[in-house]
Amino acid sequence: MSKYLHFDTPATKQAKDLASDYGLKNHGLLHLDRVFWNLPSPALYEEIIFRNEGRIAHEGPVLINTGKHTARAATDKFVVQEDTTADKIWWGDYNRPFSPEKFNALFTRVQAFAQDEEFFVQDCYAGADPEYRLKVRIITEEAWLSLFARNMFITIDDQNELKHFVPDFTLIVVPGFKTDPKIDGTRSSTAIVLNFAQRMAIVANSLYGGEIKKTIFTVLNFLLTFEDVLPMHCSANVGDDGDVAIFFGLSGTGKTTLSADPKRRLIGDDEHGWSSTGVFNFEAGCYAKVIRLSAEYEPQIYACTRKFGTILENVIYDPATRRIDLDDDILTENTRASYPLEFIPNTVPERMSDSHPKNIIFLTCDASGVMPPH
Repeated sequence: MSKYLHFDTPATKQAKDLASDYGLKNHGLLHLDRVFWNLPSPALYEEIIFRNEGRIAHEGPVLINTGKHTARAATDKFVVQEDTTADKIWWGDYNRPFSPEKFNALFTRVQAFAQDEEFFVQDCYAGADPEYRLKVRIITEEAWLSLFARNMFITIDDQNELKHFVPDFTLIVVPGFKTDPKIDGTRSSTAIVLNFAQRMAIVANSLYGGEIKKTIFTVLNFLLTFEDVLPMHCSANVGDDGDVAIFFGLSGTGKTTLSADPKRRLIGDDEHGWSSTGVFNFEAGCYAKVIRLSAEYEPQIYACTRKFGTILENVIYDPATRRIDLDDDILTENTRASYPLEFIPNTVPERMSDSHPKNIIFLTCDASGVMPPH
């Protein structure tokens, strides 16, 4: 909301009910307007509609248009190069170095931008295994991005636990803040900058929800390797005999579709860790591609596009009937649905298995026709 407008929104009276004692001033964010702490999905729905961030479609999902960015801005990602990262990261086109001085200057500008603004906070966990999970704090400018965080990460129901929550890593998402390459040393007006020394990351000038999940995955991908855990971009499911299968593949090759097998229980659809004791999901939700999704061939995922709590990114709908059209790619081929894992009927409640994978499947999508024929 504009910092110049002062009136109550639907969740104003409950904004601080689930707040942590470890406030945002500990992150250097001062002189803010209202901060909404750990709002549940129904309250976030009300805020989304009140703030004109999205629309409610037939049967309950919320529709979001992410604007300019309909996919990740991979070439705008930077990692601060300091003592803990200098010799441990493969620097290059997708791990661009950023100096500590540049980060501090950028964060100072973000601090100034944040003054008198409203923010939403979700305190949650990344990683289902209690031995390896990370306490993460997601601070967002938009209510729908806070709902996205609730869908994708492990939420906390215990009010006392929320009150005493102190994050291990903090992500600040400010879609309204544009970086300036001349001032900030970025490539464009969009930037994703991770600082492992300060345990903080900034996503600037992007409304694409995938930046949140991928930033936290990057954090786990780096930190867990030092705990002898293999981070994996894969989906995973398990049979009745405890036989775990994992599916590796690039985006769009079928990880989510194939792992949602009615005859097997789903552990997760995208990001996992493989430890000495087994496999565990990094997330608590799914972020599925839904372009041309079929009720016949992907019935479980298709059903999730018709549920209250699901976020549909850049999916076209009829404004009169509010019915969605999953075949329309006028905005992007990368239409997405974010929903809690429990929306899939046969999931593993613990989101982990103490069995090692017996089947490892590599999925390919031969767009260029370079693989030999069968």
